[in-house]
Amino acid sequence: MTADQDGSHPPQRLGLLLAWHGAVTQTRMKRALGAAGLTPRHAMTLMHLEGGPISQRALADRLEVDPSVLVGVLNDLEGEGLAERRRDPADRRRHNVAITPAGEAALTKTNAALDEVEDGMFAGLSAQERDHLRALLDRVNASAEDFACDE
Repeated sequence: MTADQDGSHPPQRLGLLLAWHGAVTQTRMKRALGAAGLTPRHAMTLMHLEGGPISQRALADRLEVDPSVLVGVLNDLEGEGLAERRRDPADRRRHNVAITPAGEAALTKTNAALDEVEDGMFAGLSAQERDHLRALLDRVNASAEDFACDE
């Protein structure tokens, strides 16, 4: 009896299956974001700004990126008029970042595009199954240090 026959090595290893689905998801999401005019990193930044102004340092922490990387993202977003940095009146050394009305409009378009992708991808799952999948994925041992953004 071989390893495949006794069940110790399933025909589709879970890690490879997850990687394949992740790659398909990433491709579809990037395509949808591109149609909305944003990269994944720009979209995530705008999503974190949606709740109101936040310090640049806190934003870097939330996004789990080096502050120098965030500066480049914010330069792009400011250049497009989607976000703005202002000095904190209470501490002139600190910058607060806020989404602009144009950024809110871009985020609305982005969320609609992402909703369409997710609705198509998860059409075979009930709302309860989607919640269960989300909960299972939250338990997968992964860390930001292992992530390589290739945009």
